[in-house]
Amino acid sequence: MPTKTIFFIILAAVISVLLSLFLYRINTSGSLKKKSVFIFLRFITIFSLLLLLINPQIKKVSYFVEKVNLSVVADNSSSIKFLNQQDNLNTIIDQIKKNERLNDKYNIIYYEFDNQLFNNDSLSFTGNQTNITRSLTSLQEINKGTTSPVILLTDGNQTYGDNYEYSLKNYNQPVFPVVLGDTVKHNDLKIQQLNVNRYSYLKNKFPVEVIVAYDGVGRVNTKFTISSGNNILYSKDLTFSSEENSKVLNIELPSASVGIKKYKAEIHPAGNEKNLVNNSRLFGVEVIDEKTDIAIISDILHPDLGAIRKSVESNEQRSVTFLKPNLPKTQINDYEILIIYQPNYKFKNTFETLKQLNKNFFIITGTKTDWRFLNNIQPYFDKGYSASTEEALPLLNTNFSGYVVEKEDFNNFPPLRDMLGETVFTAKNDVLLFKKIGNLETSQSLLSVVEEQGIRGALLEGEGLWRWRAQSFLDNKSFEPFDDFFGKLIQFLASRKKRERLVVDYESFYYGKSDVIISAGFFDKNYTFNPHASLQITLTNKNTGKVYGFPMLLKNNYYQVELNSLPAAEYEFTIAASAEKISKSGTFSILDFEVEKQFLNADVTKLQSLATNTKGEMFFTAKSRNLFNSLLNDERFKPVQKSKETIVPLIDWKWLLALIVLSLSAEWFLRKYNGLI
Repeated sequence: MPTKTIFFIILAAVISVLLSLFLYRINTSGSLKKKSVFIFLRFITIFSLLLLLINPQIKKVSYFVEKVNLSVVADNSSSIKFLNQQDNLNTIIDQIKKNERLNDKYNIIYYEFDNQLFNNDSLSFTGNQTNITRSLTSLQEINKGTTSPVILLTDGNQTYGDNYEYSLKNYNQPVFPVVLGDTVKHNDLKIQQLNVNRYSYLKNKFPVEVIVAYDGVGRVNTKFTISSGNNILYSKDLTFSSEENSKVLNIELPSASVGIKKYKAEIHPAGNEKNLVNNSRLFGVEVIDEKTDIAIISDILHPDLGAIRKSVESNEQRSVTFLKPNLPKTQINDYEILIIYQPNYKFKNTFETLKQLNKNFFIITGTKTDWRFLNNIQPYFDKGYSASTEEALPLLNTNFSGYVVEKEDFNNFPPLRDMLGETVFTAKNDVLLFKKIGNLETSQSLLSVVEEQGIRGALLEGEGLWRWRAQSFLDNKSFEPFDDFFGKLIQFLASRKKRERLVVDYESFYYGKSDVIISAGFFDKNYTFNPHASLQITLTNKNTGKVYGFPMLLKNNYYQVELNSLPAAEYEFTIAASAEKISKSGTFSILDFEVEKQFLNADVTKLQSLATNTKGEMFFTAKSRNLFNSLLNDERFKPVQKSKETIVPLIDWKWLLALIVLSLSAEWFLRKYNGLI
């Protein structure tokens, strides 16, 4: 307790004594014994009141031992089951749980992973993808600021994400991999990678890149083929050896008719192979007979233009051309959508042609926009602008009814910059993104779509789209979420269909054991998103006739169903709203491909690199006891004694109040009894 506080307590005691003596002076009536009792009770009252004001506090120190966290991370992907390692993995986990010395030294936390990290519940070994990098990175965030070793139970075969051998070189937690799987090399021919675009154009040829690899000893002769149905479209004899163990084949196949075309790439096995699953690969291509041509018209150079082009052309169905304003009408007519970037007076001919040809448009404004010109040249909106600029963050409108919006997270996006002012729409509009100024959420439009007499348009008020695309890559390690968001806006603008109350979003084909997801948006009669609808999807396997039914679950501002459990086949589906007679049908295919079955052995080399880079140690399942001994004897992971200092009141104020009430009551009662009141 501080000296100053002790001084105040002594002073309070002295003051309490003096005041009590003053109130019951010696010359007052009554015996000395009675006076002493009254003086004592009054002293207790005054002293307790002063203690309440002083509120003396003391420091309380408690000591405890903090054990080091030990994370046990188990691979829950289907490759563990394919390699018959599930029993070995479960045995090691049981050994860890029963090891008393290990549990005394460490605070052991169990996790599982496939494509991402989860708290351990029960291992099913059904994960469709393995992402070791993402899982360990998530674990590093959980154990941030501590030294927490990791036991990694895995075969080391990563099927998705960055290569952990290199991306985790600076991982700051020691990793102790336990190798699950056969480490003996067997002769194995496999299609290591196959790259192909999802779309091709009618009467064109589309490229296919295939990497064929050989893992084994000696020389083998084999044949590689690509077939469609019973027709072999490509064939080539190949020779491999331990020195020449991979070949890259670049092939062009014809697009003869419109629709989804399925192909099978196959490398003939070399006699005594143990794994034949990785000798073939199914793939698909959707052949289309037209492309959406889009023009970006700008009078200035800006990094937004490149970002827009890359985002739009990420879908092979679209092509982008850069144009200058004031082009002839005949040239503008070649394009389905005009993206008009920061227009000024030079765009007069462009807007007049836009009106004459009834073209759909996307206007993007910024600090170089001539708003006086823009307000006068088009009939859809009017902005009360000023000479100042403003920065606005995006805020998603969850009631947007134009189409299904998903995937992109705008929380980390930087602001866009435009001239200060509020826009009033004179045409029917639907806000996709609101403006957020600092921490203030507004109802002003940042991005809106408009529909007027069969024409669709969009207005984005702000420059800096390239920063959004870059931020999306930082957040997701991919441009795909942003490109998907931007692509859906372009798809909406490219369509001239009437607005529908039920909107469905799906792919024409999926690769088996990947994310087979169908999304839907359902809107009421005023085209406001209805979060209370009951949507049901019914699917029919066209190969077997089997019928499946699933409810679609609400997720943010759309409904979604995951169909990863469906077997590979062609499917017809219908989505229906149970309360209303509204439904939508379609077809898609699931191509048979399980990436987790492409491996025959554990990847010992990468796991050893991971252990070395993180200052851990690699072990095999038969040597699990050596792992436990290493963790028990490692001086880096000693439990730490810590102290916790808390400041608490010397006397609880409740007790002081009770004492004050008690002393005052006793004094009043005694005075009353003695006739002093």
